[in-house]
Amino acid sequence: MNDVSLHQRHRAVMPDWLATYYEDNPLELVSGSGRHVTGGDGRTYLDFFGGLLATMIGHDIPEITEALRRQAGQLLHSSTLYLIRSQVELAEKIAARAPVDNPRVFFVNSGSEAVETALLLTTTARQSNQVIALRGSYHGRSFGTVATTGIRGWSATSLSPLQVTYAHSGYKYRSPFGHLDDHAFNTACRDELQTMIETSTSGNVACYLAEPIQGAGGFATPPDGFFLAMKEVLDAYNIPFVSDEVQSGWGRTGRSYFGIEHYGVRPQAITFAKGLANGLSIGGVVAENELMNCLTANSISTAGGNPIAMAAGNAVLDFIESHDLQANAADVGHLLSTGLQELATRHPLIADVRGAGLMLGVELVENGTKKPAVAATNTILMQCRERGLLIGKGGLSGNVLRVTPPMTVTIEEAKQALGILDDVLSYLASRAEPQPIH
Repeated sequence: MNDVSLHQRHRAVMPDWLATYYEDNPLELVSGSGRHVTGGDGRTYLDFFGGLLATMIGHDIPEITEALRRQAGQLLHSSTLYLIRSQVELAEKIAARAPVDNPRVFFVNSGSEAVETALLLTTTARQSNQVIALRGSYHGRSFGTVATTGIRGWSATSLSPLQVTYAHSGYKYRSPFGHLDDHAFNTACRDELQTMIETSTSGNVACYLAEPIQGAGGFATPPDGFFLAMKEVLDAYNIPFVSDEVQSGWGRTGRSYFGIEHYGVRPQAITFAKGLANGLSIGGVVAENELMNCLTANSISTAGGNPIAMAAGNAVLDFIESHDLQANAADVGHLLSTGLQELATRHPLIADVRGAGLMLGVELVENGTKKPAVAATNTILMQCRERGLLIGKGGLSGNVLRVTPPMTVTIEEAKQALGILDDVLSYLASRAEPQPIH
C-alpha cells in the first residue's frame, strides 16, 4: 500500500494524540543500514535522530543482529522468577560503570517505567510523596512520570500521586538569571532551590529528579558546576539525587559515560533505557543498595530483564567499548557543534547551539527577537527530509532542532548533514526576503 493509505489506516485505529512528524505526509521507515534508513517512499535518508535516540549505534549492526539471532534460537522469555545469565552479566557491566555507591540494578521495559521505579523507591525510602523536578523536564508518558514532566505540551493531566515542585533547570537562554556569568548563575539557582525547599515542601523530599541534558526540553545544558551547586543543598536535607539518563547515558555526550559524571555528582540512583538495547524495549534503575532494597513488599518483572533485550544490551555495551564510541561521539560531536555554531553566524534564525557530543540542540527564533520560530522549525524538518536528512525537534515551544545521530556516525556523514542544514536555512532566508517589484 502507498503512504497515504497507510496514513489513513493509522488515523483510523490509532489515538488522535499519537503525533507523527511531517504533518499530513508522515514517513514509514522500512529498513536501515548503519546511519541510513529507507522509507516506504523508496528513498534513503541519513538518520540523525536515531529512533528518538534509541538506535544508538546504528541500523543492522552485525554484532547486534547475531546476538539477537543466537538468543532467539535458545529462549525468548522466562521472567525474573528464574535466573537469567545475560541479565546478571548486563547488571554487572552497568554496576561497574555507574557513578553510584554499592550499586544494585533492576531492569524494566522503558524509560517511563524506569522513572516510575525510581519514584517508587525514593518515595518509599523517604516516606514522602514530595518530589523536586526541573522546569523543561520530560520523564515519560505514564501517570507518575507525567507529574514530574515540566513541559506543558507533554502534561496530559494535573492529577498525580506526587506533590511536585519545579526547580530551575540550568537552561540559561530563557532564564531570568541568564545575564549572569556561569558561577553567579549557578549560585542564584542554588539559592532559589534552597528557598523552594524551605517554602514549598515539608523538608522531607523523596528525591530531586534531573536530566543532565534535557531531552524533550530542547537539550538544555546547564553550565559546569550547576549540579554540584544543587547537590550542596540536597545533601543538607538528605534528599536523594536521581539522574535520568534515558537519553544521555552510555557515552553519547562524549564527555562522560553517564551524563551526570561530567558535573562531578554521584547520584543515589540513575535511570536508563532507550539506546542500551539499540531500539529494543529496555529500561532500568541502578541505585545504591540501601535505596534499592527499601521495598518491603514482593516485586518481580515479567518482561523486565527479558533474555532478548539483555542479549542486545550486552552486545551494545561491548560494541561501544570495543569501538571506543564515546571518543567518536566527542570527535564527531565537536565537528557538528562547531559547524552549527558557524551556521549561527550566517543564519540569524539560530539563537542558541547547545548540548554535548552527539546530543545537540539548535534553538530557532524569529529574526531579531526571542520569539520561538515554531513554523520555521517545522519547515526545516520537512525540508531536511526532502533533501535526505532526518532530524528531530523539541523545546518548550517546539522550536529546537534535535541533532542526535547514532554513535557510529562518521565525519563525512556529519559534514553532509551540516551541508543540508545550511542549504535549508539558506532556502528559508531566500523565501523571507522581500521580492523585487517589477
